Amino acid sequence: MIRAIDDADHPHEECGVFGVWNVPDAAAVTALGLHALQHRGQEATGIVTYDGARFHSHRGLGLVGDNFSNARVIASLPGRIGIGHNRYATTGETILRNVQPLYADFEFGGFAVAHNGNLTNAHLLHRALVRRGCLFQSTTDSEVFVHLIAISLYSTVVDRLIDALKQVVGAYSLVALSNEALMGVRDPMGVRPLILGRITGAETGAGWVLASETCALDIVGAEFVRDVEPGEIVVIDAQGVRSIKPFSRAPERFCVFEYIYFARPDSIMEGTPVYTARKRIGAELARESSVPADVVVPVPDSGVPAAMGFAAESGIPFELGIIRNHYVGRTFIEPTDHIRNLGVKLKHSANRAMLAGQRVVLVDDSIVRGTTSRKIVEMVRAAGAREVHMRISSPPTTHSCFYGIDTPERSKLLAARFTPDEMAGQIGADSLAFVSIDGMYRALGKPGRTAAEPRYCDACFTGDYPIPRPDEGDNTDRQLSLLAEDR
Repeated sequence: MIRAIDDADHPHEECGVFGVWNVPDAAAVTALGLHALQHRGQEATGIVTYDGARFHSHRGLGLVGDNFSNARVIASLPGRIGIGHNRYATTGETILRNVQPLYADFEFGGFAVAHNGNLTNAHLLHRALVRRGCLFQSTTDSEVFVHLIAISLYSTVVDRLIDALKQVVGAYSLVALSNEALMGVRDPMGVRPLILGRITGAETGAGWVLASETCALDIVGAEFVRDVEPGEIVVIDAQGVRSIKPFSRAPERFCVFEYIYFARPDSIMEGTPVYTARKRIGAELARESSVPADVVVPVPDSGVPAAMGFAAESGIPFELGIIRNHYVGRTFIEPTDHIRNLGVKLKHSANRAMLAGQRVVLVDDSIVRGTTSRKIVEMVRAAGAREVHMRISSPPTTHSCFYGIDTPERSKLLAARFTPDEMAGQIGADSLAFVSIDGMYRALGKPGRTAAEPRYCDACFTGDYPIPRPDEGDNTDRQLSLLAEDR
């Protein structure tokens, strides 16, 4: 798959998961939920349903609309229970066998799982499982869950799932489906999001929804019930909804990049509206690094709320000086170097009337490699801007993420190699400033960041990785011997 020209310059989405219980036309409802979560993964999508007797599955590469707009496909997925997944690959290639939900037949019946996040000990577990004779059908770390459940000696599906979860290390949320239950899980630190919703109606009775974001509830007519808690397993079956908390309590470290970039602006994350958080971050950015200017211009679309907050706080007029072309697909193929170099104009166009002769503050959510920022600044200057000042509504991205966000290796991160002033020179801006770590925390309702209790996972800005990375450690023998034991 060849991605759009500027995809390499943003942290890539994680994945989106969605599940329903006791809902008529579960496949159609799941497809709608996945459509609302399309921003979290565009490489592949899949749905598994259960009709009370058999499991049904359809998976494919591409967008939700490419795979589930056909009525015959939806009709081939009968049942009132289902789970779905939108994939952005953080581990494993973009090939059909890696598309989720993953499904397997066990002695207790069928089991399907859809996973958002990354297991930091997946490599060690994979090696140990292969040595035990497990045959992997994919190259994604999510399949580790399937094999750990298969070799567990516990009798119930839920106990097998708990057994598997206690062996993995990482940041994850997942939805799983068996013959008897729909299950949702968040990792013990709650890095990845998962919410519980409810659908009520004459046909439905009590129907339940699990999803990565609240925006997926709105599209299917569900009401928000609560966030699934860190380390919690929610089990939904014929008896209702129950909660299991099998892990030791850990400090919460929700991914702060959900507020900055990943989540849809109309979602509510951990009780905080994402749109409001982004505007507040923009206001903090203006307080910290205002500059004399004539116009505040967002880099659409993710820079818009922060630019609105910046403009309101600074008193500088807000204008749409850059227009985004929404009809450029992520799979656009650039056939020549010349076209590739012009590629940013396929997605963004300068609104010359708002830029010519102006001192411009450009507001964007992040800088990763700097390639897109450089082209945006060039485009704004070519439209006649007198000055171009770049303001970023996140701290400098100085470290790679290992928890389910696809970021480049650290040597390719611009902020890991240069100071903000040097970065300004690299992208051709008159000045460049980022919101501070404390400013970001203040915008999210915290007094600031404390090293003892950071509250968020902000490792991409601080290098403070809250979850161990045993795949890079020296505990291989311990991990292998742990798996070798009969449970």
